[in-house]
Amino acid sequence: MSSELLGRAAACEAAMAVDIRGVVKRFKGVTAIEHLDAGIWPGQLTGLVGPDGAGKTTLMRIMAALMRPDTGTVSVMGHNVLDATALVHRCIGYMPQRFGLYEDLSVAENLDLYAKLKGIAADKRVDVFDRLYEFTRLQPFASRPAGQLSGGMKQKLGLACALMGSPDVLLLDEPSVGVDPVSRQELWRMVQALASEGMAVVWATAYLDEAERCESVMLLDKGSLLFNGEPQGLTSRLQGRSYRLSHIQGDRRALLSKALGLADVRDGVIQGASVRLVRAADMDVSSMQLLADQSGGQLELVAPRFEDAFIDLLGGGPDGRSAIAERMEDVATQRDVMVECSHLSKRFGDFYATRDVSFSVKTGEVFGLLGPNGAGKSTTFRMLCGLLRPTEGCATVAGFDLVRSTGQAKSQLGYMAQKFSLYGLLSVRQNLDFFSGAYGLRGAHRRQRIEEMIETFQLGDVLNVSPEALPLGYRQRLALACSLMHRPSVLFLDEPTSGVDPVTRREFWMHISGLVQKGVTVMVTTHFMEEAEYCDRIALVQQGQLVRLDTPDALKAMVASDELPEPTMEQAFIRLVEAHRDGVDA
Repeated sequence: MSSELLGRAAACEAAMAVDIRGVVKRFKGVTAIEHLDAGIWPGQLTGLVGPDGAGKTTLMRIMAALMRPDTGTVSVMGHNVLDATALVHRCIGYMPQRFGLYEDLSVAENLDLYAKLKGIAADKRVDVFDRLYEFTRLQPFASRPAGQLSGGMKQKLGLACALMGSPDVLLLDEPSVGVDPVSRQELWRMVQALASEGMAVVWATAYLDEAERCESVMLLDKGSLLFNGEPQGLTSRLQGRSYRLSHIQGDRRALLSKALGLADVRDGVIQGASVRLVRAADMDVSSMQLLADQSGGQLELVAPRFEDAFIDLLGGGPDGRSAIAERMEDVATQRDVMVECSHLSKRFGDFYATRDVSFSVKTGEVFGLLGPNGAGKSTTFRMLCGLLRPTEGCATVAGFDLVRSTGQAKSQLGYMAQKFSLYGLLSVRQNLDFFSGAYGLRGAHRRQRIEEMIETFQLGDVLNVSPEALPLGYRQRLALACSLMHRPSVLFLDEPTSGVDPVTRREFWMHISGLVQKGVTVMVTTHFMEEAEYCDRIALVQQGQLVRLDTPDALKAMVASDELPEPTMEQAFIRLVEAHRDGVDA
């Protein structure tokens, strides 16, 4: 990014940027980091991955000299984090997991504040800001309050502040959570450019496609380092064990559930109209082939992905059962359509957040609402949940008009909001108790449902803990439990697995698939495109308008070409969004 940075990187080319030796960190008897040895090099992009509670954020905070290890040493650019804290802070940039900027301050005011904190002289700030504005393309938004930025722009501003002072080491704790694929791609390009100029970059992520693109990956689980090296070194271990089951006759969700119950299946996910399976290392393919024959499908070997190897190393994915779905009765309805909106619009002043949107969602369907940050997804969701009154148009849930029969419509739906919607001043049990009452449950019936949720979502050990003190995966489990308390026939999930690890994400989708098989209708928004593959149909919205509506496989086919014969869902999303923005056909 600057000649100063390149000079410093060249000077320490032979030395590690971060040297971690024998680090141990415990909290009240719980081991967060267990005897960790690792090194991070200048000019290298290092991915830090692992399930919730693996120790990623703890390690980040130790490297940033914000937390002291119990034993062991960590040095950053030769400075020990224990006795040279000020020097460590001068040579690092740190972007925490939670948005660490001041939302009431403008973009320019946040940059000025961080410049002062980094000790950048006033007469040099204009040049520094100009470089950061050019790098992040935030100049047109300099006067906008940070709280009014889209998710992608907030992360760009966080990155700009972390880069203040041209650090030698850049620590990014899940910088792409809540960011749409287009903005995520821009962030990725920026960080790659920084690494190519000599900066040591550590990128903690829940998105394994990002980890796969790093030069080196550190995989943690329960504080222990399970793998450290090039991602391809881990992926190659799965050679000959990844399969795709296509041309399925029947319900692919039921087939996946059955497959995950087989002894020779290590992992499985929905991939459009197909199912992707990973075979256990010590088993043959006979049971999988029999399942393929029974479904009229075709089983073929495919190239392994880093995610396959990640799940395998952690012991495999969850089984195909959903305890909550097994306890539910089938949804009793004669309706073919459970959600319908006609010419739905929402205007704030002169700005249309949603404009003339019409679609219908069939009973028992998983319907995805996808789009870039600020496209109008959450606004549409809130109108369909009766939380926001439309400016124009109408919408119904289970046949009830959301304006004229709001109470009846709300009794049929469960809503899991994008931003964590539980009460931080209440414990886990108190949240369960509150939401069960809010949904009209009483007496023994209420107590039974609460106990079911505690058992199903494994909340027994955290009942007296505040939700804000829980790992993200547990918080999302609790939020899903609260939204399902009253057995809704329609479930609205607004980015339900944003930031959670792939294992927890699979658990969520096992529950969702089980609920759908009971007749529950699901609407979901997500920025994780592998998750979008679970949808039956996807509505792509942009600038408040519905621009595409089709199956995941059909959307991918729209952008397929000789250069890209089998596009991923993320590639399809990016190309369709860019094509609409540029006013051309995909």
